[in-house]
Amino acid sequence: MKRDTVLIVDDEPGSLLILRRALRSNAYDILTASSAESGLELCEKGEIDAVISDQEMPGMSGTEFMALMRRRYPGTARFMLTGRATLDVALDAINVGAIHHFFVKPCNPSELASALRQALHQRRLLEESRKLLEALRHQSAALESLEAQYPGITAVRRDGDGAFVIEDLIEDFDGLLREIDSSTIPT
Repeated sequence: MKRDTVLIVDDEPGSLLILRRALRSNAYDILTASSAESGLELCEKGEIDAVISDQEMPGMSGTEFMALMRRRYPGTARFMLTGRATLDVALDAINVGAIHHFFVKPCNPSELASALRQALHQRRLLEESRKLLEALRHQSAALESLEAQYPGITAVRRDGDGAFVIEDLIEDFDGLLREIDSSTIPT
């Protein structure tokens, strides 16, 4: 299974070190960047599963950075840290950057790690749901195609005990399966 990649963005080297240490016991690949611009460059090089960003950085604020992350990488879990929390900063981070959690520095490392685990778990569940939905759509298209070629093939009857009742046996079942396997299914 692929390890989750977490990007930490903060212009303070001490904060990067503390956050890296706080998360090292977890099975993450941790990347660090000292600016939002550097963080974006790292995102372009490979998939980032979660981003933890400081709010106050030179060049681009954490909220601006999170807004870009939201547009470019909507599936990435986003966390904001700030040493100067105000209601306006929190609201902007939530509304503009669509962050998952907002933390005030210094934050409790175990709370951050727990929130990160939960967000990454939710991200995996959403991805699995998307895959299952795509498989369901593919299977539904296959059934519609079969029903168009062989009307009534998908009709199922059950007896009083719930057992399937087969009205007519298909004489060349193997041939039917080969035809199904070779047919192209519209998506």
